[in-house]
Amino acid sequence: MKKIALFSKKTNLFYKLMPTGDWPTICLGSVPMHKLPSPKKDTQRKIGFLRPYGVVLDTCAGLGYTAILSSSKVKKVITFEKDENVLFLVRLNPFSKGLFKAKNIELKEEDVIEGIKKFKGNYFDCILHDPPTFKLSPSLYSESFYIQLFRVLKIKGKLFHYTPLYKIKRGYDFPAKVKGNLKKSWF
Repeated sequence: MKKIALFSKKTNLFYKLMPTGDWPTICLGSVPMHKLPSPKKDTQRKIGFLRPYGVVLDTCAGLGYTAILSSSKVKKVITFEKDENVLFLVRLNPFSKGLFKAKNIELKEEDVIEGIKKFKGNYFDCILHDPPTFKLSPSLYSESFYIQLFRVLKIKGKLFHYTPLYKIKRGYDFPAKVKGNLKKSWF
């Protein structure tokens, strides 16, 4: 597979579908959205940690890997992707085909910030929240969004939240900030 790249004036971002030793990753700007060198192992690790079951919310589809791997273990996966450029690359990526083929995956091409409000409370058994970096999507780390996650998650449901080490080299404890916002949101 060749590297595919494009620039969007609308988002002012450079997008790359970048080959690796196994599954390609997507780069937004210069930031890869998976741990390298293996997006496959990165995704398998996240799914192994969450152990999804029932009805799953995957907040940010990206290339669809978490939704695809979850789909073999669960009743249904609902995943969101708002960025048309990411969706363009998903359609070119042969490793993302399961996102469109699996009968129990529902891809919603809209912003999860708005889309989550359409679900009744206590709807999801598991939530996999693996957002882009804070710089690209600060609203996905906000207390108001976490309140929505709490609202739609069933009692005793499971949340997996990937937290980047944003500004860690400057001494900022971003994971502690996320943990504080989650606690304020009743998690």
